[in-house]
Amino acid sequence: MIARLPRWVWAGAWMLAFTAGMVNVIGLLGFQHRAITHLTGNTSLLAAAIVQADRQAAVSLAWLMLSFVAGSAVSGAIIQDSTLRLGRRYGVALGLVAILLALSARGLSAGNVWGMYAAACACGLQNAMASTYSGSVVRTTHVSGMFTDLGISAGHALLRLPVDGRRLKLCGTVITGFLSGGIIGALAFARLRYDALLVPACISGGVALAYTIYRHARR
Repeated sequence: MIARLPRWVWAGAWMLAFTAGMVNVIGLLGFQHRAITHLTGNTSLLAAAIVQADRQAAVSLAWLMLSFVAGSAVSGAIIQDSTLRLGRRYGVALGLVAILLALSARGLSAGNVWGMYAAACACGLQNAMASTYSGSVVRTTHVSGMFTDLGISAGHALLRLPVDGRRLKLCGTVITGFLSGGIIGALAFARLRYDALLVPACISGGVALAYTIYRHARR
C-alpha cells in the first residue's frame, strides 16, 4: 500500500509525465521516428538491426540508449538517493533537463542526430529523479508499469481482494499526464516542428524554479 503522498508529489508526477509524453511523441513523429522516453522498443529495434547487419541503425540506437543511461547517471550523482523526498536537489536536475531539451530542439532543427541523444539524456535524467516514494516505484517517462498495475488492481477487484486506491490514483495521474503531453506534443509538432521541444523545456525550467521557491518556503 502506498503511504499518503504530499500534494507536490502528485502535481510533480503529472507535470513530469506530461513533458515526457511531449518529448516521446515528437521523437516518434520526427527524426528517425524513434521512441525517446523508454528503451523497451529501442532494445528490440537494436536486436533487429544487429541481425540485419544494419550498422547505422544499430549505432544510432545504441547511442540513444546510452544517452538515456547517462542521464540517469547524472541524476544519481546530483540527487544521491533513490527515495523521493523534499530537500534533494530536484531543482538542479530539472534545470538540466530544461537545458538538454532546449539543446535538443536546436540540434534537431539543424538536422543533427545529437539532438535526439540530448533528448534521451534529458528523459533518463528525469526518469531517475523520482525512483521511489514510500516504497512505491514512481516512473514518469513510460506507462507500461502503470497499465500493469491497473490490470492487477482489476484482477483483485474481481476477486474482491483489497485494492490500493492511492496506487490507482498514481497510475491515473501518470497515464493522463503522459497522454495529455502526447496530444499537445503532436499538435505542437505539426505547427512548430522540433521547436515544439521548447515547450517541455520551458515547463521543466518553470517547475525547477517553482520547486526551488517551494523548497525554500518550507525551510
